[in-house]
Amino acid sequence: MQRFEAPWTWNGRIWARTGCNFNSNWQPACETGDCDGRLQCNGLIGIPPATLVQVALQGDKGKPNFYDVSLVDGYNLPVSVTTRPFSPKCTIGSCSKNPNNLCPQEVQVVNKNGEVVACKSACLAFDIDSFCCRNEFGTPEKCKPSVYSKMFKDACPSYYSYAFNMPPPLVNCASKDYVIIFCPSAWGTDQDSI
Repeated sequence: MQRFEAPWTWNGRIWARTGCNFNSNWQPACETGDCDGRLQCNGLIGIPPATLVQVALQGDKGKPNFYDVSLVDGYNLPVSVTTRPFSPKCTIGSCSKNPNNLCPQEVQVVNKNGEVVACKSACLAFDIDSFCCRNEFGTPEKCKPSVYSKMFKDACPSYYSYAFNMPPPLVNCASKDYVIIFCPSAWGTDQDSI
């Protein structure tokens, strides 16, 4: 378990790295979420695909903070987010299915043992404007969910599955403690689950 305190005006991303070996001499050290082979990311953003928890703290203890879980850059692990003390309205649940088990071959990230360790978003895999919601597709009216983002949404309904996911799965709750759990123990309800 890792506990850290953030300033009340902190905005940032939290992700988990997997399959790491930090004796790799500045080569990629992790199968997913790597930070240029470094143990401490120190402001670097992990290399996608990685499940992201995005947090915006408002600075006023009476105002709600905003947070979401995003698969816009892809998926590597399930995560849940809640407040302490627990409040159901402030909870982002985990996935009901493991997207890595459902991931089409063209967007899979496979480790050296041939195991699927992550699933890229269509934007990351193909770099096409319609998948990335950019340029002429840069509005909610023009950018629609793809078969890939629908697969993510089916497996993880509480997460952002593409840039203009509507309604946005954004949570806003005022709390001074948040609990973020990667690989929650009570997730998955069918054979596609981990």
